[in-house]
Amino acid sequence: MSDRGLEEAIRAAGGITELARRIGISQPSVSNWSRVPSERVLSVEAATGVARAILRPDLYAEHSGQLDDVDTARAQEYALLALLLARAPDATLLKRIARLRRNATPLGVAHAALAQAAAAASAERIAREFFELFIGVGRGELLPYGSYYLTGFLNERPLARLRGDLRALGIERVEQQNEPEDHAAILCEIMAGIIGGQLPAAAEMQQRLFEKHLAPWIGRFFADLEAAAGADFYRHVGAIGRLFIEIEKEAFALPA
Repeated sequence: MSDRGLEEAIRAAGGITELARRIGISQPSVSNWSRVPSERVLSVEAATGVARAILRPDLYAEHSGQLDDVDTARAQEYALLALLLARAPDATLLKRIARLRRNATPLGVAHAALAQAAAAASAERIAREFFELFIGVGRGELLPYGSYYLTGFLNERPLARLRGDLRALGIERVEQQNEPEDHAAILCEIMAGIIGGQLPAAAEMQQRLFEKHLAPWIGRFFADLEAAAGADFYRHVGAIGRLFIEIEKEAFALPA
């Protein structure tokens, strides 16, 4: 293994197996990497603390001068949501979340509440909460899928339409990915990649993807997560998601 960024990520995580666990994919998948894939950069950064410019300098040297502070913050918000919806945070990630920046805006206050919850909770307790919310015995309290929210069933036409649009962007389902592409975590990861420039797409595609495949349902999902009976730590994730999606809707509605 000779790629510096990948080596740094594995070292920071404590090994290949731990890196794979943190980002929710199989250990053989990470073992087969020659470098961090472009679509995984923000998730690996969030999971390990290794900066994206170290993970993939070929991508971020090109885009660092083009991405403004607002888009950087948007990409980071989507990446954080993707990470927390894909798997329960471990103790290392909880420590990083406890240091989230906060300010007096509603979203900043929500960040502060999540940071406080991360500082007070144990990884084991949050792992149980994650299981009850999203997995469960039979099924979890919530089903974070676009098809379910839009039709009441899984793997329906909204998923087929999403797959068609993702294929047009050159985004294909990876073999080791068990969840369908309309999972909230996957959609947030895709948005982070498009905004950050790791997933090449025309500028208008992020708005088109958001308005067609996220806006019709994902705000309701975050509101449900915020109000879920079994959500303690995750109600703060729901609050952040709900507020952030409202901001995104308002921003995309502004005249160009």
